[in-house]
Amino acid sequence: MKRILSLILACTASLGMLTGCGSTPLTEKDSGQLKVVTTIFPEYDWVRQILGDKADDADITMLLDNGVDLHSYQPTADDIVKIADCDLFLYVGGESDGWVDDALAGAANKDRKVINLLDVLGAQVKEEETVEGMETEEEDAAADADDPEYDEHVWLSLKNAETLCEAIANALEDLDEQNKDTYAANLTAYTDQLAALDAAYQTAVDTGKRKTVLFGDRFPFRYLVDDYGLSYYAAFAGCSAESEASFETVSFLAKKVDALSLPYVLTIEGKQHKIAETIVQNTKAKNQPILTMDSMQATTSEDAANGTTYLGVMENNLGVLKQALN
Repeated sequence: MKRILSLILACTASLGMLTGCGSTPLTEKDSGQLKVVTTIFPEYDWVRQILGDKADDADITMLLDNGVDLHSYQPTADDIVKIADCDLFLYVGGESDGWVDDALAGAANKDRKVINLLDVLGAQVKEEETVEGMETEEEDAAADADDPEYDEHVWLSLKNAETLCEAIANALEDLDEQNKDTYAANLTAYTDQLAALDAAYQTAVDTGKRKTVLFGDRFPFRYLVDDYGLSYYAAFAGCSAESEASFETVSFLAKKVDALSLPYVLTIEGKQHKIAETIVQNTKAKNQPILTMDSMQATTSEDAANGTTYLGVMENNLGVLKQALN
């Protein structure tokens, strides 16, 4: 992949030379339109919320816009050009974004601002964990055992979202000082909504009959459950590339459903829920409904145009969580 990306960057650089030696960056030659490139939907929506009425005047791109998983995404030549020319680039910053450093090296806009979500959160970032019963991946023999793998799904914490939105607002205010007061006001209004939903989650957990959820799937909700003191069991860690659970994992999770009298088995978004279905069939009752929580890894800009928002998805997830805990 690194060799392919190097070739893309070389071609991009050649195109830049053909458009004029020492030419002014594209962002300075156009009509002053703000250009923002994001990798995932939560970043995309946060930018739009903070821009508010100014969002329609900006050029906002979401790179993972066709349902491609964060962990398998590879940038195209067009993606690299967009990153090179933008005013603000946002990305998660985990192991899945290993391609970013090379992409940033070809910047046409030297004044571009970059937001790495993991860097912004600092000590709030958690290492990927394996809990009891979870399917484990074979370790790469060449991997450095001292090099931790971080859980990249930081956007699924409303508390993290507040911190990240503040960083986005600060960057936008620096880029567009004429509208900085508008962005600051939009940030305040939006973080108030995030805080209110955060409080609603805590109330739901405090009043719930149970404190454990079980996923027959990958588990990207580590930050969410840790925020509210919930326990969890799952087939795979959030960043796992595995899709087939062993008999031992299915059996363990089915027995946990029985032992804890869990009324539901959960999954994340997607069409296939075979593991969850198999877990249910291996319980004593064999009749637990399957609920789905949305980690927003398949949400597109078309969904956004049709009304999907980060807050809306998290509100829906709260409704699902209330069911699972009662």
